[in-house]
Amino acid sequence: MYREDELIPISAIQHLAFCRRQCALIHVENLWTENLFTAEGRLLHERVHSQGRSVRGDVVSVRGLALRSLRLGVIGQADVVEFVRSPTGVRLPELSGLWQPSPVEYKRGRPKKDNVDAVQLCCQALCLEEMLQTEVPSGALFYGQSRRRQDVLFDASLRTQTLELATE
Repeated sequence: MYREDELIPISAIQHLAFCRRQCALIHVENLWTENLFTAEGRLLHERVHSQGRSVRGDVVSVRGLALRSLRLGVIGQADVVEFVRSPTGVRLPELSGLWQPSPVEYKRGRPKKDNVDAVQLCCQALCLEEMLQTEVPSGALFYGQSRRRQDVLFDASLRTQTLELATE
């Protein structure tokens, strides 16, 4: 178990999966220079986080939800967590029934051929599982360039990869 002052950003998991050097420059050396692409990504995230909470039928969308895992040693913020009415899940204040959480991560570009974005999303799911004491079997990546959503199943392989990166 980690202490609050030892937690690293969930985004560091994605940076580590993408490039260890990039991760060290950003999260160890605190070297970061914004460019056109990172500025576009920042603006996309600001828009997503500013919308609050919405209910549409059997889906409750919560934006900017704070996440953390003392077990993994990570902290961050989900772009969106969708809670879908389900026979299993968690209770939500002011709503009846059970709701299954599913994180949605917004990315500026296009889908990647590897798991670098999926491990960040899976890390968010692991945080939700710890915080809400429920299983989170899947989530989604939304890519701004293609305006497409890609479903992600948190299978054993992806969970193992995510845990290994968090441990590293």
